[in-house]
Formats: sequence, C-alpha cells, structure tokens
Amino acid sequence: MKSYAELVQELKRVLKKKKLKYTKQREIILKILHDNSGHFSPEEILQLIKQKEPNENIGIATVYRTLSLFEEEGLAESISFGKDGKKYEIGHKKHHDHLVCIECGEITEFVDEIIENRQIEVAKKYNFKMIDHTMKIIGICPKCQEKLKKQEL
Repeated sequence: MKSYAELVQELKRVLKKKKLKYTKQREIILKILHDNSGHFSPEEILQLIKQKEPNENIGIATVYRTLSLFEEEGLAESISFGKDGKKYEIGHKKHHDHLVCIECGEITEFVDEIIENRQIEVAKKYNFKMIDHTMKIIGICPKCQEKLKKQEL
C-alpha cells in the first residue's frame, strides 16, 4: 500500500488533471480511508470524520462526491451491496478478494493463489486480456451460522 504522503501527492495530481481544487475536506476523507482498515459506507466515513475531526464541517454530500471521485481515480475501491449501497476501502492495497456475510455485513479479505492463477488461465483460454478482477463470495460467516443454529433450537 502507498504511504499517506504518496496518496496525497496522487490526489493533488488527480485534482490538477481534472481542474478541481485541493480541499482540506478531500484530504480528510483520504486520511480517514488510509488510517482505518476495513470497509466503510459513506455514513460510517462521516461518523469517523466527526470523531477524529470534530471541528470540520463536512456534509454527507461531500463524502459521496469525494468517494465517487476517489473510486474513479483508483484512490478508493468499493464493494457493492446492491440496495444497501457501497462500502469503501483505500485503493492501492495489495490485491485481495472478499467474503461478505449477508447476515451481519462482515467483510473478510483473503488471497488465494490457486484462484488467482486459475483466473489468469481462464483469461488466456478465451484470449482475453485481463486487466483486473474482483471476487466477492457472498454467504454467512461462522458467527452468524452459529447464531442461526441456536435460533433453530
């Protein structure tokens, strides 16, 4: 993963290219994503901002717009939860895939070299130039499986 200073420089480069202003609000959102591991909804990011930067006046619309810009430029990545929206994490992390619990929403990151190699083989088989890929396995985490078993009793 890139350092925070490298991400700030990339943000400045992106904003200059797009002829947008560098603002403290955008930097704060980038810092929140960088400093907090995990996957966050825009509302959760706003809550983190309020906790860590209580004197900053950042609205939810600014968070949504900034996350959209970050995702477009690779500074953030998202996982879609359909009608429940997206959760974001910092971009530029080492590639990983996700296990997503439909009961509690917990997201577990994983890397599996066999899956990675198989995806490359499939792309080659179909003469497809793979640039990137995402994998999201949806199911029920061990904690929720245990809860559901107890409810059945």
